[in-house]
Amino acid sequence: MITMIQQTRYLFIFLFFILIGGNLFSQTGAIKGFVYDKDNGEPCMFANVSVKGTTYGAATDVNGYFSIPKIPDGDYTILITYVSYDSVVEPFTIANGKIFSKNYYLTKSAFVLDEAIISAEREEMRTQTRISIVKVSPTQIKQLPSIGSEPDIAQYLQVLPGVTFTGDQGGQLYIRGGSNIQNLVLLDGMTIYNPFHSIGLFSVFDSDIIRNADIYTGGFNSEYGGRISSVMDISMRDGNPNRFSGKVSGSTFGTKLMLEGPLVKYQEGKASLSYIFSGKTSFLEQSSKLIYKYINDGKGLPFNYTDLYGKISLNSPEGSRVNLFGFKFNDRVSYQGLSNLGWDSYGLGANFTVVPAGSTVMIKANFSYSDYNISLQTLDNLPSSSGIKGYNLGLDFLYFLGKNQFVWGIETLGFNTNYSFYNAVGRHLEQYENTTELATYFKYKWNLGNLLIEPGFRIQYYASMSDISPEPRIGIKYNINEILRFKMAAGIYSQNLVAANSDRDVVNLFYGFLSGDLNLPNTFKGENITHKLQKSEHIIAGFEVDVTKKIDLNVEGYLKNFSQLTTLNRNKIYDDNAINSSKPDYLKKDFVVETGYAYGIDFLIKYDQKRLYIWFVYSLGWVKRDDGVEVYSPHYDRRHNMNFVTTYKFGKQESWNISARWNLGSGFPFTQTAGFYENPDLYNSINYPYWQSNGSLGIIYGDLNTGRLPYYHRLDLTLNKVMVLSKYSKLEVNFSITNVYNRQNIFYFDRVDYNRVDQLPIMPSMGLSLTF
Repeated sequence: MITMIQQTRYLFIFLFFILIGGNLFSQTGAIKGFVYDKDNGEPCMFANVSVKGTTYGAATDVNGYFSIPKIPDGDYTILITYVSYDSVVEPFTIANGKIFSKNYYLTKSAFVLDEAIISAEREEMRTQTRISIVKVSPTQIKQLPSIGSEPDIAQYLQVLPGVTFTGDQGGQLYIRGGSNIQNLVLLDGMTIYNPFHSIGLFSVFDSDIIRNADIYTGGFNSEYGGRISSVMDISMRDGNPNRFSGKVSGSTFGTKLMLEGPLVKYQEGKASLSYIFSGKTSFLEQSSKLIYKYINDGKGLPFNYTDLYGKISLNSPEGSRVNLFGFKFNDRVSYQGLSNLGWDSYGLGANFTVVPAGSTVMIKANFSYSDYNISLQTLDNLPSSSGIKGYNLGLDFLYFLGKNQFVWGIETLGFNTNYSFYNAVGRHLEQYENTTELATYFKYKWNLGNLLIEPGFRIQYYASMSDISPEPRIGIKYNINEILRFKMAAGIYSQNLVAANSDRDVVNLFYGFLSGDLNLPNTFKGENITHKLQKSEHIIAGFEVDVTKKIDLNVEGYLKNFSQLTTLNRNKIYDDNAINSSKPDYLKKDFVVETGYAYGIDFLIKYDQKRLYIWFVYSLGWVKRDDGVEVYSPHYDRRHNMNFVTTYKFGKQESWNISARWNLGSGFPFTQTAGFYENPDLYNSINYPYWQSNGSLGIIYGDLNTGRLPYYHRLDLTLNKVMVLSKYSKLEVNFSITNVYNRQNIFYFDRVDYNRVDQLPIMPSMGLSLTF
C-alpha cells in the first residue's frame, strides 16, 4: 500500500525529471527575451512573436517575456506584432545550439485600426483556453458609468457573468453560488482579506494603476488554491521610469492622489528604478450631510474609508525585476439603530522575476505579510471582533516551450485567526488558532492546433488538521472553425477558512475569519465526517461565437457541488459538555457541516466598435444549502440577474463620453417574521418578580429564507469631457447620476420598529481630475 508520503516523494521525483527535461529543451537552440514599451518600459503583454518563414512562434506573458525553443542552427528573422504599436522585424542567428537572448522595444503607432484591436482579442480567444475567466484592464473599467468621478473595479465586477451583488450599502460579491469567503483575492501575489468597502460602490484598489486583473468565476487551474469558488488576481503596474507624473481628483464622494516617477531614470539597455504611490479617501459621511440632505432625514451616509498603496520597482536590462510594495486600508460605517463597524488592514510584500542566462526557464517568487482586523458593535450591545494575520510565500518555475508551457511551483502560508462572536441566540463563540498550509502544483499548456488542453494537479496540505487534499484540474478548448469554439473546465477544490458571520444577520457587514480544527459534529445525516475541510467540485462547459466582426457571444453553463461546508451554528443554545451529552449536535456544537450546490447558465453579448461599446449579460442560477436539518436558499440566491452597459464617444477627437448601466435582479431570500412575544428578564429578577416589569421584545422567526424581497433595478448615467492641455496633461470633468429614476430598492427591514430601510436613492455627483 503506497502511503501519502511516498506519493508526495514520487511527485517530487517526477518534477525533478521535468526540470532536467526543460533544460535539455533549452540546449537545442532557442530565442528568448522581453518585449517592452519604448516610452515607459512597461511590458507588452500577449504580443505575438514569430520566426518569419517558419512555424515557430509564441506570445509574451504578463511580464512581456517570450521563449521559442528547439530552433535549428541558422539565420532567421524575428517578427513582433502588438496592437497599437509598430511591428519589429530584426535578424538573429542560432549557432551551436545556443540560446539567443535579446530584449525588444516597441513604439506606439501613429494610427490604430479598430479592426486590429478586435482581431487581437479574437486571436487570444483562439489560442488561450479562457474558461470562466474575464481579463480586466483600466480601459474596460472606464467604459462603465463612474460614481463620484472615479471608475472603480468594484463597479465593473458587478456586471460580469455569474456575479451577484447584494446592494449599494454593505454589499458583497457572490460568484456563481460561492460566498465571499470562498473567493480568493490577490494583489501582486498578496492575499487581500476584504477587497470591498462597506458602501458597495468602491473597492480598496486604485483602478488607474491596475496593470491587469484576471477574474476566474470557477474552474480555475492548479496555480490557485485554498478557496473553493473563485479567484480575483490583480497586479499593479510599475511607476513611470521616464518622468514624474500623476493624477489628482476630487468629487462629492472623496479625493484621490496618484504620484509616480523615476528614482533611476529608464534608458534602453540599462537598469531603472521607479516608484508609484496612490492614496484615496472618502468624506461621504461629511459631504452627504450638505449635498444629500434628503438621505436618512439629513443625517447623511455613514461611510468613510482611506486606501494607501505604494510600490518601488527595480528593472534590469536582462529582464529580471524586483518589486517592493505595501498597503494600508481602513473602513468605518455606522448604521443608526443597527450597528457600528470598523476594519483596518495593512500589508508588506516583495516579488521578483529572474530569467537565468543560458536557460529559457523563468523563476518567479513572492513573499508577503498582511494583517486584517474587524470589529462590530450591534444594537443589542453584543460586540464581535475578528482578526487574521500571516504570511504567504510562493516559488514558480515556468518553462516556455514555444506554443506550449509547463509550470510548477510550491507555496506555503501561515496565519493566525482570533475572533469573538455572538450568534443569533446570544451564545458567545471564540477562537484563537495558528494554521499552516503547504502546496505544490503543476500545469501543462498543450497546444495541438485546434485543440488546447491544460491539465493541472495540486496537492494542498493543511498542517493544523493533518489533512492532505489532492486536487486534479483540467481546461479544454476546441476550435471548431474560425468563428466557433467549445470549452470545458473541471476541478476539485478545498479550503480551511470559515466565515465569522451568520446568515441571520440583517446586514452582512461582519466579514471575519475562522480556521483550524473546529468543533464539528462527528456525523452528518447519519454518515461519519472523515475530514474537516470545506470542499467543492466544479464542472463548466460552454461555447464562444464570433457572430460578426464586432459582435461576440459567450455562453457558459456551470455546476458547483459543495460536498462539505462549515458554518457557524446559528441554532446553538447549549454548552458542549457532559451535562448536555444527550442534546443533538445542532443545538450544542459551535459549527455545523452543510452541503450544497450551485448551477446555472450565463450569456454574454459584446459589441465593440471604435465609438460605441455594448455589453449585455443575463445570468440564470440556483443556490441551495442543506445543514442536515433543513434545505434552504442562502441570502444571496438570485434567480435572474441582467446587466446592460453601453458607452458612446462623440465630439471633436472623441473628447465626450456618455455611458449607462442598467441592472435588474430578482429578489433575494429572507426569513419572514412569524410573530412577537415578550421576553422576560429572568437573569436579573432575583430581587424582584419578573412579572412586575416589562420584558424585551422577542421575535419568532419563520422558516429560514423562505420569503423573497422585491426585484432590484437601477439605472446609472455618466457624462465625461476630456480637455487636453498639453502632451502629458489633461483635465477631465465628470457628471454622474446614480439611480436615475430613484428606484426604492430595499436594504433591510427593521423588524422591531417595523420600518423599511432602502438602498441609495437618486444621487447626482460631480468630479474633476487632472492628469499630468
